[in-house]
Amino acid sequence: MPHVRIDHLLAGTALAVGMALFSPGQNAFAQTAKQIEAAIPVPVPADVQPLTPADVAPKAQAAAAAPSAPANISAADAAIGEKLRELTAGKFDRIIGNKKERAAIEAFYSGRNFAPLWIANGAANERAKAATAYLAGVERDGLDPSEYPRPEFAGSEPDALAEAELKLTSSVLTFARHAQIGRVHYTRIAGDISYNLTAPEGAEVLAKMAASKNIADALDGYNPQQPGYKALKAALVEARKGPVKADEVVRVPEGPTLKSGMSDPRVVILRKRLKVEGDESNPLYDDAVLAAVKNFQKSEGLGTDGAIGPGTLRALNKSQKVAADPVDTIVANLERWRWIPRDIGNIYVMVNIPDYTLSVIKDGALYWKTRIVVGKQHLATPLISAEMKFITVNPTWNVPPSIIEKEYLPALQEDPQAMERIGLKVEQAADGTVRIFQPPGDRNALGRIRFNFPNKFLVYQHDTPDKHLFAHDKRAYSHGCMRVQDPLKYGEVILSLALPSEGYTQERLRKMFGGSEININFPSSIPVHLTYQTAFVEDGKLQLREDIYTKDARMLAILKGSERKVADIPIERANGSSGKPVRLPPGSFGGGYRGPNLFDLLFGGKPPAPQPARRATNNGRVSFR
Repeated sequence: MPHVRIDHLLAGTALAVGMALFSPGQNAFAQTAKQIEAAIPVPVPADVQPLTPADVAPKAQAAAAAPSAPANISAADAAIGEKLRELTAGKFDRIIGNKKERAAIEAFYSGRNFAPLWIANGAANERAKAATAYLAGVERDGLDPSEYPRPEFAGSEPDALAEAELKLTSSVLTFARHAQIGRVHYTRIAGDISYNLTAPEGAEVLAKMAASKNIADALDGYNPQQPGYKALKAALVEARKGPVKADEVVRVPEGPTLKSGMSDPRVVILRKRLKVEGDESNPLYDDAVLAAVKNFQKSEGLGTDGAIGPGTLRALNKSQKVAADPVDTIVANLERWRWIPRDIGNIYVMVNIPDYTLSVIKDGALYWKTRIVVGKQHLATPLISAEMKFITVNPTWNVPPSIIEKEYLPALQEDPQAMERIGLKVEQAADGTVRIFQPPGDRNALGRIRFNFPNKFLVYQHDTPDKHLFAHDKRAYSHGCMRVQDPLKYGEVILSLALPSEGYTQERLRKMFGGSEININFPSSIPVHLTYQTAFVEDGKLQLREDIYTKDARMLAILKGSERKVADIPIERANGSSGKPVRLPPGSFGGGYRGPNLFDLLFGGKPPAPQPARRATNNGRVSFR
């Protein structure tokens, strides 16, 4: 095709490529990146020759200037250009629905004297063919090709060709926006999600298309580039080859716990269920079966003891609805990937809420991992990216206003001493502001250490006195914060990365325990990403998790319902009240107390027999966050 000469070349928006893995345990998959790429079908790129320095010349424009008219334009293309000029002055709004994009498109074409981008000599050029082929295959990224119309350039009339030119331009811009910040805006999913999304500038996208030699690569660059996203993208290809049929699921009968070394007829069924290599008729629970069971337990987020107890048996025999058709789950997760910052950091903390895990990643590899407790369904841990800036040893727990208002005030109005009996302090300022807090100590709800990453939801990661909760497979018990199973080790790990020359160890942190808060500030903050991965690839295998907050269900309802038409438009959500101080008229607490103790009021337990309030004691521990 003829070379397109442009007086000014605009450098396209550079997208940072995050090389760190999205989910720990993906190192093996990252090492086979070429195999992943090979598994994903992509259209043949157009061999569009790039511009040379001789092709460009300075041209003063706004922040994103567009290339000016190519030289030696054909008569047919000049006629199309005139029709483009007329369309921008008249019927432009009918073809381009987005007002901001209309302005960008008009600026781009006027800057090149309305010479077409996708047409040469009155027909679709190689650039148009490559863009059309790419948009036709966006299903591989969990998007719908029908939302990016590919017009026919068969008509010979300038009017029809001009409209086809603008329609393809609009489709490219829509795709770039959806790929970079999401097909569904996060505000439509829930109020506990917050990301700083930046849509690509239309003029920059079109300039990039004009300057790029490989259109497929240029368009694909708007998608997330982290290995975790690419691994899940490859898993989507495999999932679409066909789901597992329900009648193929082999059920293991109930009975005594199966353990390594035992001989039991159910082991034969277990071998078939887990597809253990070797003699399928062997009833011995040997090392091969043990390894298969541990892998299964790991994939289900269970404790990996290798025994078939009640929990593992339920997981083996559970309904296979999610596992049988994982395509929708993968699509929902690919969409959430688009909200996450493209540059997630070389060192960062990744929380996977449905997996109940926290991982520290360094240079693309898992550095450390632990179990966590996350928020209850109605007090969900939010989805955010923030910056960890310091650690607090011996933290004071300042009860969030939302908990004061919804849970503590009713108890305080009944019994002003209720907080004191469980180690909480109540203060009321002259203006009526109520503060409830728990001083540092081994019974503090936050334990002995807190990890701070300031955010609008006022959540953080912390120690907890309730260690028994980490033995549970499902751990959604908190008010939104994340309780860490091994906080001292976590502190050692984080401080070894943030302050490598300071020599912080678990023992040194333990010696800091006392009655006063101690902040350890970082010279550079560490990114923290709170994510919701119900589908991810680990050790080369697709992992599926329960949709504990129904965010998958909400996402899929939007994508398959009428709201889909406006799904990329954000909606207003009321700010949470957790940061708004609670105020009451001074001296409003009072009244006697006869009935359930405070923990029964708050947790719904069985009330004890009524007893005098001032003689009541409660040595329980507070564990609200």
